[in-house]
Amino acid sequence: MTQPESYSYGPYHDGPDPLAPPLDLREAVDRIGAEVLSGSSPRTALEELLRRGTSATAGLDELTRRLWRRRAEIQRGHRLDGTLRDVRRLLDEALDAERTALAARSDDDARFREAVLDALPSGTAAAVGELAEYPWTSETGRNAYDRIRELLGEQLMESRFQGMADALRSSTRADAERVAAMLAELNSLLDAHARGENVERRFTDFMDRHGEFFPERPRTVEELVDALAARSAAAQRMLNSLTDEQRAELADLSRQAFGDPRIAEGLAALDARLRGLRPGQDWTSSASFRGNDPLGLADGVGALTELSDLDALAEQLSQGYPGARLEDIDTDLLEHRLGPDAAVDARRLAELERQLRRQGLFHRGADGGLRLSPKTLRRLGETALAEVTRSLRARTGHRDTTSAGAAGEPTGAGRPWRFGDTEPWEVSRTVRNAVLRTASPATGASQATGAVRLDVSDVEVAETEHRARAAVALCVDTSWSMVAEGRWVPMKRTALALHHLISTRFRGDALQLVTFGRYATPVDLAELVGMEGTWEQGTNAHHALLLAGRHLRRHPDAHPVVLMVTDGEPTAHLEADGTAVFDYPPDPRTLHRTVAEVDGLARRGAALTVFRLGDDPRLASFVDLLARRAGGRVVAADADGLGAAVVGDYLRSRRRR
Repeated sequence: MTQPESYSYGPYHDGPDPLAPPLDLREAVDRIGAEVLSGSSPRTALEELLRRGTSATAGLDELTRRLWRRRAEIQRGHRLDGTLRDVRRLLDEALDAERTALAARSDDDARFREAVLDALPSGTAAAVGELAEYPWTSETGRNAYDRIRELLGEQLMESRFQGMADALRSSTRADAERVAAMLAELNSLLDAHARGENVERRFTDFMDRHGEFFPERPRTVEELVDALAARSAAAQRMLNSLTDEQRAELADLSRQAFGDPRIAEGLAALDARLRGLRPGQDWTSSASFRGNDPLGLADGVGALTELSDLDALAEQLSQGYPGARLEDIDTDLLEHRLGPDAAVDARRLAELERQLRRQGLFHRGADGGLRLSPKTLRRLGETALAEVTRSLRARTGHRDTTSAGAAGEPTGAGRPWRFGDTEPWEVSRTVRNAVLRTASPATGASQATGAVRLDVSDVEVAETEHRARAAVALCVDTSWSMVAEGRWVPMKRTALALHHLISTRFRGDALQLVTFGRYATPVDLAELVGMEGTWEQGTNAHHALLLAGRHLRRHPDAHPVVLMVTDGEPTAHLEADGTAVFDYPPDPRTLHRTVAEVDGLARRGAALTVFRLGDDPRLASFVDLLARRAGGRVVAADADGLGAAVVGDYLRSRRRR
C-alpha cells in the first residue's frame, strides 16, 4: 500500500515572497505624472517617487530615517569605557578580598603586604601592572586578578577577530600560546602577500590550522584582509573616540592581556600591516557616545562597526553619487542592521524602478534627458479625462459613451453586411433575420429542436453617416502669472484630458497644442507636460492665434475650432521680422494685431472660445470684445473647473456640427 505523502509548511526563504502583492505601476505613474505636471523633470519625479515610496513600500527617505534613528540609539544609549570599568571593578574586588584576608593575620608579613597594597598607584593599569608578581593570600583575590588578564585578552582578541570568544574555549596559558602562534603566522602571511608572493598554499594551510578563529570563513587572502581591516579600523575608531587618559589606560592594560605581552605586540603589528594594505579604510574618525550603558572593548568595536555600516547604507540610500543605482544597496547588510522589512522595501523599490524603465514608461529625448513615453502620457491623459468626465457628469447628468472615432454617427437604420464593413452589428435585426430564415418551410430546417443558426446572409450592420472632422487648436497661456496663481497644473491636466479624448474617441480630429508667453510655440504633449514654469514677461496672444490659424489652414476640409486659455490681457505681439514686442499697459499695436488675427479666424468660420481665468476687469472686457467679433464665446472658469469647461465646450461644438 502506498504511503500518503506528507507535507510541512514554514517561512519562505528562497527569493522574493511569492505571495507579496504585485507592484502598483499605475499608482507610480500617477504620482510621477503629478510631479511632472507641477514642473519637475521626469528624472526628478522618478527620484522623488523612490524617495517617498508608495502606499505599500517605504521610500528611501523612510529607510534613511530608520538608519539615523538606529545610529542615534547607539550613540545616545552607550558609552565606551566598559572594559575600563570592568577591570576597575575586578581590581577592587581583588584588593578588598586580599585586605580582608590580611586583616585576619597578625604577622609582620601581613603588615608588609598591606603596606604594598596601600602604596599601589591610583591608575588602574599601573596598579594591575604592580600586582603582576604579588603573592596573593586570598584565593578570591587571586581569582579576581586573574580574571582581569583573561578579560583583557578576550576583549582585545574579540575586538580584532569576530567570534573569537567562541574560539577561546578557556583563558589558559595554552590559549595564550595558540593566539600568539596564530598572530605570528598571520603577520608572516600578510608580509608575504604585501611583497607580492604567491601565498595561496600558505593561506590554505593557515586556515586549516587556525580556521576556528575566523567564523566568516574567508576564501582568499584578499577576503581575509578585508574582514580583518574593517574590524581593525573600527577598533582604531573606538580608541579615537576615547579620551586621551582612557586611551592611554587601555593601551597599558592591553599589554597585560593573558599575562603575555606578545599578544598586544602581535596585534599592534597586525594593525600596522592592515593599515598599509587597506589605507582606504576609515582609520582616523571618531564618534561621540553620550549614553549610560558602558560597552566593553569588543562590544564597542561592534558598535563602531555598526555605525560604519549605517553610514555606508545611508550613502547608498542617498543615491547622490555619479552612476548611482538602487541595485547598489546592500540589501543583506540592510536586513542585518534594520531587519527583513527594510530589505524587502529596498528590493521592491529597485524592482519598481526596473519595471518603470522596462515597460517603456520613460525614454531618452533628443537631448539625452529622460522623458515620459507616449504610454505614460496616455495613462496620465486617461486619468485626467476620467476626472473631467466625473465633473461633467456631476454637472449635467451625462453618462460615459463608447461611441467614438471617425467611422460616423449611427442613423438608426441597418443594411446587409458586405465584405470589408467595420460598422457594429445590428444584433436584433441579425437575430430576427436568422429566426425568419430558419422558420421558413422553404429552408427545410427542422423546427423540432427550436435551434437558430446564424448565416452570413443574416448579418446586418448599423448604418452611419459621415462625421465631420475638426481641426482643433488649444492655445494655453504659459506666462509666469499662470504659475504664480496656481493655474499651471490645471492647465496641463486640461491639455492631457483633451488630447486623450481626441486621440481615443475622435481620432479624425486634428489637435494642435500651442503655448504662449513672450513668444508662442507649437508643442507636442510630452513637451507641454514636461514644461517648467519660467519667469518671462509677455502674453503674446497674437502669435498664438497666428499659429492656430496656420494649423487650421493645413486642414481645410475640417471644421475649425480654436480654444484659448489665458489669465491676462495681451501684452506682446509679433513684428514682421519675428521679434516679440512687450509693453505694459498693452500697446495699441498689440491689441490691434491680436484683434486682426481674431478677425482672420472668424472669416475662416472658426469657432473661438476664450477661457478666462481670474477676475481682471481689463482682461474680461477685452476677451468679450474678441468673442463678439469672432461670433464665439467666453467661459469664466476657475482652476478646478478648467478641464471640464474646455472638454465640455469641445463636445458642445461637435454636437452643434
